[in-house]
Amino acid sequence: MSSRRTPSLSPGHVSRRGPRTLWAVFTALTVGILTACGTSSSDDTPSSDATTGSGAASGAFPVKVPTKFGDITVSERPTRVVALGWGDAEAALALGVQPVGASDWLAFGGDGVGPWAEGLYRKSPQLIGTLEPEFEKIAALRPDLILDTKSSGAQERYDTLSKIAPTIGVPKGGDQYKISWERQTEMISAALGIPDQGAKLIADTDKKFAESNAAHPEFKGKTITVGSRTAGEWGAYVHGTGRVDFVERLGFRNNPAVDAKAGDSFYIAVSRENLDLLDADLTVMAPIGIAAAKISDDPLYRAVPSVKAGRSVVFDDETLSSAFATDSVLSVAYALEKVVPLFAAPLK
Repeated sequence: MSSRRTPSLSPGHVSRRGPRTLWAVFTALTVGILTACGTSSSDDTPSSDATTGSGAASGAFPVKVPTKFGDITVSERPTRVVALGWGDAEAALALGVQPVGASDWLAFGGDGVGPWAEGLYRKSPQLIGTLEPEFEKIAALRPDLILDTKSSGAQERYDTLSKIAPTIGVPKGGDQYKISWERQTEMISAALGIPDQGAKLIADTDKKFAESNAAHPEFKGKTITVGSRTAGEWGAYVHGTGRVDFVERLGFRNNPAVDAKAGDSFYIAVSRENLDLLDADLTVMAPIGIAAAKISDDPLYRAVPSVKAGRSVVFDDETLSSAFATDSVLSVAYALEKVVPLFAAPLK
């Protein structure tokens, strides 16, 4: 079964750059060494707890946000925010904050956000590169806060950004884009001094998941493979990443054979000769820089047991695939409405 329209772009795409192979790009990313860096301020005033959304009342500063790089202190309410991490800009917008600069990971163009966030900017942000952000361009925006909660977690990237402004980097264990929309929203709302608003957004979205789960009890306990194909390689996503977090919240279990091969990266590469590794109760695939037919018409893919049995979804609608891939507090609501029915149809 397929969705409609054009192929999706995914984590390896760099906006306004030439096509790049997803797996090759991210294999080359260096995983940052876990360190405990100093905070951005020496003020020890009690502050909010970003991991729970509790602590100081909304609007109280300074606040401290726990990250892989130590507790980062935001001394006063930010007025010029640059959002660099995957989905960070959408989380800020959902909280009523207007980033002055943002990265467009899926090459949406325009304001760099998906259609579920269109119209939220009052003034278009300066678009910043993704894997290789233009540090001079960021500095020129004079930010007082940089959001980079969903990124590679590379130490060098953080060190450079933190010299420009206090930077909310990845949480502990969040290297290689392994952070959920929920954790992202918690961290960003805490850094902005509005943890209560973040908690409400999360609660409202959790309610939508609960409603979807009630409507689709057939998902519970079913195994699922969530994968992609580029021009050169096939791959599958592992537990702890946004796409897999989304389907696990629906009741699915990520393909154990995929997770057994997981390393530090957010995916595993799958050779064309070993496509049976994609087999599960439901197999979901997204094309990256290729036509969807390159997946659905491939004879070895068609021979995968789940595909042969008709329990497969291949995204060929860019909007739906992007909503599923973005995994922000705004996009997941859209995905619940539009993508979940595609998962349900093959399992009837």
